[in-house]
Amino acid sequence: MLMSGGPLWAFACLAIVFTTKHFVADFLLQNRWIAIGKEGTSHWGRPLLVHVGLHALATLAIVLAVAPRLWWLAAVDFGIHFCVDRAKCLLAHRGGWTPQDARYWWLLGFDQYLHQLTNIGLAAAIVVL
Repeated sequence: MLMSGGPLWAFACLAIVFTTKHFVADFLLQNRWIAIGKEGTSHWGRPLLVHVGLHALATLAIVLAVAPRLWWLAAVDFGIHFCVDRAKCLLAHRGGWTPQDARYWWLLGFDQYLHQLTNIGLAAAIVVL
């Protein structure tokens, strides 16, 4: 048992920690270069790698604190976050959607939804594995 109170309490606490991690990495640590660069049609690779790398490092810190044997979950977070963010950009470009379009915001909301599902999965993996 990771924390007193049982697996459900551990899962809830970890879900909150991963949600907070996501807010910090996706919003507080994302500067203009990352935010604009990863959305571009060219030269998007480096900004996106930095962005998902920040997520992976934060996930690694959490995992090492509570279940070090699951260090590889940081790589899982890296891969999922990369795919979700890149797919979001490709769909927005293909649709020609900008912040003036409702579909852009639906896509952004779906992107955030997928990230939160990932966070739930990471928390569950720590509790179950």
